[in-house]
Parts: sequence; C-alpha cells; structure tokens
Amino acid sequence: MSQKTPDNQYRSPPTHDLPEILETVEEIAPERNALDRLVARGGRAVSWLVLVAMGISVVEVFMRYGFNNPTSWVHETVVFLIAVIFVLGGPAAMARNSHIRVKVLYDSAGPRLKCWMDRFNDLLTLIFCLTMTYAAFHMFWGASHNPLGEWSLERSGTSWNPPFPAMVKGMILFALTLMALQATLHLWQSLKAKPRTEEAR
Repeated sequence: MSQKTPDNQYRSPPTHDLPEILETVEEIAPERNALDRLVARGGRAVSWLVLVAMGISVVEVFMRYGFNNPTSWVHETVVFLIAVIFVLGGPAAMARNSHIRVKVLYDSAGPRLKCWMDRFNDLLTLIFCLTMTYAAFHMFWGASHNPLGEWSLERSGTSWNPPFPAMVKGMILFALTLMALQATLHLWQSLKAKPRTEEAR
C-alpha cells in the first residue's frame, strides 16, 4: 500500500525552472567583465589569509601559555592580515555586485528608467572612487616619504617596529585604484547597455 507524500515535505524544483534559477543567481552576483572575474578569483584567494591569521594566533597562544615565551610579531601581523582582507573586500564586492543597497525605487521602475538609474549609479560610484583614490594617494605618500620627499616607510613604533602602517595605506591606495578602474568599466558597459524589453514579473 503506497503512502501519500505529505504536502509540507520538501520537493525538488522542477527541472524546467533551472534556467530561471540560474538567471536569478546571476542577477544577484553578476561579474560584468573579465576584470571583475579576475578580481573575484583573487578575492577568493585572499580570503585564505583568514586561515593564516588564525594559524599564527594559535602559535602565539602556545608560545605564550605553553612555553612562557610570547612573540613580538604575531599581534601586529594578524592585525595587518585582517586589514588587508578588509580593504580588498571592496573590489571583491564590486566585482560580484554584492554590496548592500536599497532597491525599493529601482524595483518599481520600468526598464528604461532602470537603465538610466544604472548609469547614474555607476557615474556616482566612479566619482566616489576617484575622489577616494586621490585622498588615498596623499595618505600613502605621507606614510612612505619623509618631509624632504625621500622614501621612508611609516612604522608601527613598537619593539618589532614593522612598516605595516605604510603597507596598509598602500593596500588602501591599490584597492581604491582598482575600484576606480572597475567603476570606469561598469559605467562604460551601462552606457552601451539597452533597456530590457522583457521584465520578469
């Protein structure tokens, strides 16, 4: 005697809906060009630095509490690695289009208005990235040169005294320059794009 499947039991989606599901996933996090794909791949590689930071933190715990011989480099190194991950998260989020946004007005707009809103958004993003890149350049210059204009990296001032402050500011400049390039390509693509004639309802 066969048993009926309960109505609330999970059922796999029909196979004919698979293209729609894939299209929805692509709309959530599309990579718009080759640079975005490269940045996203690099972001996944950089994420492994979290494991490195955790590993050397474990070393510090063993050295400090197991051998009563604390290190002078672990704490600053962990802070530096996490800062690099955080900074490079900007280009990675832009590449995957996964930054936070409020889409109330956008979702209610028609295809033509959405197209112009995309262009306006990409233009504002480019202006913001260029402005922040300019500020980051001056910040890095001050951290990498002395008042005479000679190369001299800013250091942490601790007993180990690594040049991590200057290196972090250099990473900020690199990330913002990369985001400005991404924003330029995104604006160019949105200017060439045409409004979608078919909207999913």
